[in-house]
Amino acid sequence: MPSTTQITVPQLARLVGLPDAPRLVDVRVDDDFDADPRLLPAACRRDFRTVSTWAAEFQGSRVAVICQKGQKLSQGVAAWLRHEGIAAESLEGGFEAWAAAGAPLVVAGAVPPRDEKGRTIWVTRARPKVDRIACPWLIRRFIDPAAVFLFVDAAEVPATAERFGAVPFDIDGVFWSHRGERCSFDTMIEEFGLRSDPLDRLALIVRAADTARLDLVPQAAGFLAASLGLSRMFRDDLEQLEAGMLLYDAFFRWCRDATEETHNWPIGGKAP
Repeated sequence: MPSTTQITVPQLARLVGLPDAPRLVDVRVDDDFDADPRLLPAACRRDFRTVSTWAAEFQGSRVAVICQKGQKLSQGVAAWLRHEGIAAESLEGGFEAWAAAGAPLVVAGAVPPRDEKGRTIWVTRARPKVDRIACPWLIRRFIDPAAVFLFVDAAEVPATAERFGAVPFDIDGVFWSHRGERCSFDTMIEEFGLRSDPLDRLALIVRAADTARLDLVPQAAGFLAASLGLSRMFRDDLEQLEAGMLLYDAFFRWCRDATEETHNWPIGGKAP
């Protein structure tokens, strides 16, 4: 009988990158992590020995716990979280099974330092259109669900980054920005090690819309129109970001699951 307290690699892989994905907690010991310093997308590291001190931060969430092989550490932590009333499962086979399946992994060294609350802080130009919504979406879904984004005047981005310990992106002269014909979204996918067929498809749409090369892919024109429409609907950049998350969620699901699906009307014949 399948375990009711474990989640399999295929089951979890179908949830990664989606808005209702479980929160992932990596409890590998330091030696195992140092041997392969990558993380499942959006996973955070925690010390299994101190689970009683940090369990409360996951109240109200569904959690998947990852250790090296899916045995005592992850099962024990998941059991403790369930004791605290948290819906928690351990990953069957652990990190080794996930890596062996070729499922996506994030280069941990590429993730910026976190603040005292465990969040990454990012800053970019105000009034986002395409790339400055795409990058936050990627970060929230695959790197840090609690990431903070600051939108300021373009001239103030460097100073804001320095004063607030934020990482600047999508401006000239910084690491997380355009490189040649590729946009900042491409840079993040590459540097975080997130190359996959669905994200590569989405990156092409984003690149085409962001760099006015709408001939690159048929979806680009509609994507740009939706992005510009959102920018006119909201004066507040954070409200626009929240609305834009749904747009990117929808396009990611299309890129992952629906590229072969078509829609036609009328069904079975010509319209009367």
